[in-house]
Amino acid sequence: MIDVTVVILDGTFSSTAVGPMEVFRHTGTLWNDFAGKAPTPRFRVTTASVNGRPVECDGPLYIRPMASLAAIRKTDLIFLPSTGPSLNDIVERNGEVVPWLRRWSKRGAAIASVCTGVGLVAATGLLDGKRATTHWGVAPEFRRQFPKVKWMPEVMVTEDRGFYCGGGVNASLDLSLYLVERYCGHEVAMQTAKALLIETPRAWQAGFGIVPLKTEHSDEAISGAQEWLHKNFHKNFALEAPARAVGMSMRNFVRRFKEATGDAPLIYLQKLRVAAAKRLLESDHRGVQEISEAVGYQDVAFFRTIFERHTGASPSAYRRRFGKVA
Repeated sequence: MIDVTVVILDGTFSSTAVGPMEVFRHTGTLWNDFAGKAPTPRFRVTTASVNGRPVECDGPLYIRPMASLAAIRKTDLIFLPSTGPSLNDIVERNGEVVPWLRRWSKRGAAIASVCTGVGLVAATGLLDGKRATTHWGVAPEFRRQFPKVKWMPEVMVTEDRGFYCGGGVNASLDLSLYLVERYCGHEVAMQTAKALLIETPRAWQAGFGIVPLKTEHSDEAISGAQEWLHKNFHKNFALEAPARAVGMSMRNFVRRFKEATGDAPLIYLQKLRVAAAKRLLESDHRGVQEISEAVGYQDVAFFRTIFERHTGASPSAYRRRFGKVA
C-alpha cells in the first residue's frame, strides 16, 4: 500500500485536491467493483493542512482535512494542489509547508505538485537543476524567481528524480493518473481512467501527447539530446541530427547516450515513438496508418513491427484492449 498525503493549501483550487484524492482512493477498487472482482486498493490517502483545521478554498468552499502536517508519520508520496496565481501570496499563506517538504524529501518521499503549487516546491530549492512544468501563465514569473529550475511549461507532466509536476488545473488529473501508472503499472492506470471516465493522460499543454522525459543521470549534454528527441521524434531525421545538436561526434554520442540512458539512441527513439503511438491508440480514433505517420514512421508495416517488438501486441490489438469505446 502506497501512503499518499494530499496537502490542502490555503486558497487552494478545490478540484486540484479533491480530483487527485479520488483518483488515488479509487485505484484498484472502482474498476474491480464494476468487473465483479475483489477490490485491491493501492493507495492509502491522508489529507492534511498546516494546522489540521478546515481550509478555505478559492471560492465559497471549505475542506476539512484529516490531519495536520505535524501529525503525518508516514508518507511515500506528497501531492500539492494549485492555489492562487501570486507566488508571494502562496508562500506567505503556506510558508510552513516549505520546511515540511524539505524534511520529507530527505526521508525519501516523492513530491508531486500542480500548477501554482509547483511554486511552493520551487521555493524549497529542491527543484534546482531539475525539470519542472507549471501553468503557462505563471511560468515567466517562476522563471524569474527560480532561474535554476529547468522550466518546461510546454509539457503537461514532468518527472525528474522523485519530483513530479503538472501544468494547469486540469493537469491535476493527468498528473494523478501518471502517478498511478508510475506506481501501479499501465494497465491499472487505464482501468482507473476508464472507471472514472477520465481522458487518458496528456503530457503536452499544446500539441502532441507523449510520455514525460525521465532523467536518472547527470550528463547534461545527453539530457539536451533527450529533449531534442522529445521535441522532434515525429519528424524524419538521421541520428546524426541530435548528435550535432549537442556538439558531439556520432561515435561519442552513441557511447555517452548508452551510458546515460541504458539504451542506444535508436532504441530510445523507438521507445519514444511507441510511447506516443500508445497514447494515440488509447485516446484517438485515427487509423493505424495515420498514427504511424504522426509518430515518425512513414512505413506502416515497419511501424507495426517496431510497435509489437516493444509492446508484445499489434497496434490494433493494443487499441482493442486499451482504446476508447467507439
